[in-house]
Amino acid sequence: MQYLKSSSPKTGVVLIELNRPEKRNALNNATLQELAAYLATLDTDHHVRTVVITGNTQCFAAGADLNELAQLDVVNIQQDQRPQLWKQIDEFSKPLIMAVNGYALGAGFELALHGDMIVTGENTQFALPEIGLGMLPGAGGTQRLARLVGQQLCMRWAMTGQMVDAKTALQHGISSQICPTALTVQYAVELAEKIAKQAPLAIRVIKQSLKSIHEVTLSQGLKLERQHFVWLAATQDRQEGIQAFLEKRQPEFKGV
Repeated sequence: MQYLKSSSPKTGVVLIELNRPEKRNALNNATLQELAAYLATLDTDHHVRTVVITGNTQCFAAGADLNELAQLDVVNIQQDQRPQLWKQIDEFSKPLIMAVNGYALGAGFELALHGDMIVTGENTQFALPEIGLGMLPGAGGTQRLARLVGQQLCMRWAMTGQMVDAKTALQHGISSQICPTALTVQYAVELAEKIAKQAPLAIRVIKQSLKSIHEVTLSQGLKLERQHFVWLAATQDRQEGIQAFLEKRQPEFKGV
């Protein structure tokens, strides 16, 4: 891979590092193509249970590649493959944890918002600076962020490009944890490992259930949740979980 690095620091966990340091990990189409394709591969690998995406200690991703964007006219933007690439990332079915240090700006912030959980370093700065370029966020920035923090704050941040630090992000539900910058990836991997030890099928439907909350009514959501609950009753992992509890031992989940 040209723009990504990959490793497996713990059993069941894959760590993906954005690797364009000379461009502050700006997200060009090639990077998004690599990421979407790699996630699609990991989605079908039963050995992989959780994925962590990170940048480096100074920068998660400093937005879209403006040199690439500047070359696109209206027709090219209309035909651009980026919306499909973002959709593919969003459709990854396994837990996706973002380990964010430094700047996560524009498309970098939007990539972080595609995660199921965000772990931040103390030096993290989020922002939607597109307004300074006469644009708006084009990969779900306003839509995803408003659903997390509400319309008022999202309106303010999107219309001013204001920086949002790690403490503010935690306070408003953008992230789930603040870590010492040097330990952000370690903490994210430890969280991923903890999740990877759980029943994979249950984890998958928990993600599906929670991702649906902004698209269905409460009654529809409760019905979907119950359907998942009933479906899991047919899995061997559920039987193993109950038996292990009764036998006072650790369960061995196999994803079946």
